[in-house]
Amino acid sequence: MGIFDKVFGKKEESKETEIKTYNDFWDWFLTKEKDFFNVIKSHNNIETDFFDILAPKLKQLNDGYYFLCGMSTDSVAELIITADGDIKNIVFAEELIAEAPKLDRWKFTALKPEMNIDHGIKMDDRDFSKDNISFYSNEIDIYPDEIDITFVYDGLNEENKSNCVTGVCVFLDNFLGELNFATQIDTFNVIGKDDAEKELVPISKLKDFLSWREREFIEKYKNVKEFGDEDAYTVLEAVLNNGLPLIATVNTTALNFDAKASYPWISVLKIEYGGNENNGLPENKDYEKLDKIEDKAYENLKNEGGSVYIGRESADNIREIYFASKDFRKPSKVLQKIIKDYPEYKMSLEIYKDKYWQSFERYNVNQN
Repeated sequence: MGIFDKVFGKKEESKETEIKTYNDFWDWFLTKEKDFFNVIKSHNNIETDFFDILAPKLKQLNDGYYFLCGMSTDSVAELIITADGDIKNIVFAEELIAEAPKLDRWKFTALKPEMNIDHGIKMDDRDFSKDNISFYSNEIDIYPDEIDITFVYDGLNEENKSNCVTGVCVFLDNFLGELNFATQIDTFNVIGKDDAEKELVPISKLKDFLSWREREFIEKYKNVKEFGDEDAYTVLEAVLNNGLPLIATVNTTALNFDAKASYPWISVLKIEYGGNENNGLPENKDYEKLDKIEDKAYENLKNEGGSVYIGRESADNIREIYFASKDFRKPSKVLQKIIKDYPEYKMSLEIYKDKYWQSFERYNVNQN
């Protein structure tokens, strides 16, 4: 260290490190990893000396990061970056961990992994395990690819239903792992044993069942043609319950596509604007900007591939823009970047699985 480093070193170190990239985060983490390791290993002052320091740095990168930490072995601490099951943030947890350094005393993991829970978990003085959780699959004739599962918890009743449903979800999150629980099951419900309508299947067979259904789905749609570029559009008008008008532009070609399930991930980008002087519809000053945002989203997702533009709605000071995609990772990145690029508008993003685009049945535009 040179003389000027010695003189100015303390001042430089006192500056707050700004985290803008994955590398920024890991460079900062390296300066703290020894102290963090000792805190985790000793289990002393974890809240103040680890959680309260790490959380703000992660938040600078993404509001949707959560984390878990503990000792993986006697000599290795494990940091798990999780999206807490929020589909739109999964890719960012994966990317952050992909850039993690290799450290002898640290293990870095993206998303909560599958865990061996032979003894189950305990919540609110209740046990949730393979001994009291089972399941059965519900076949829906008009939606044959839908994976709809009823989980049965022995002991659930109307009084304890909320806590029991939470416990079963936590069990599944650990049993399947965060990614599988968030993506492999389309819809599910939790009931008590007395309400079961089918033969119960041991929960230990759930992973094999889901893997089989996933292989079956991939095989069925592996040769489906990519959605083309020739789209036809229909403009629809309606009136909301509050009397304000709604105007929608929908991609009729897409809504008549006969292999919707091959684009199962729906993205909804919501943009708030000031339309009070125009019955809740965009005024001229916003209209062009909103179209520009929509065009940018369309072009970026088109360039990335694997997404279809479904349409948009404008009403009551909100524009919603809809896409369907083969995977959720690309729209997560493209659309959240757009949110950052246009801070003058309040925007939000929702991504969910809807294999048969039931979200858009309200349009009913000559669908097959």
